Amino acid sequence: MTWTPPSTQAPYKQLRRPTTDRMVAGVASGLGRYFDVDPTLVRVVFAVSVLLTAGVTLLAYPVMWFLMPEEPPDAPAWPHPTQVAPPR
Repeated sequence: MTWTPPSTQAPYKQLRRPTTDRMVAGVASGLGRYFDVDPTLVRVVFAVSVLLTAGVTLLAYPVMWFLMPEEPPDAPAWPHPTQVAPPR
């Protein structure tokens, strides 16, 4: 039995605000990474929902900003897949 060092990547998806790829606080970018969609799409959906709800959705942004932790500075820019295909 051989010892393998612990992985630095979490075994599950984490909802965090990235330190890169952010426009204001990283909320939309963090949601985009978590749900595996383009952060621009999250921003557009958020803007449309603000317009459709007469600004009520705008209250969710500071709440998410406060509740979502910021990712560590040494985290990769985008999550790596859990399994990498072997080279051919």
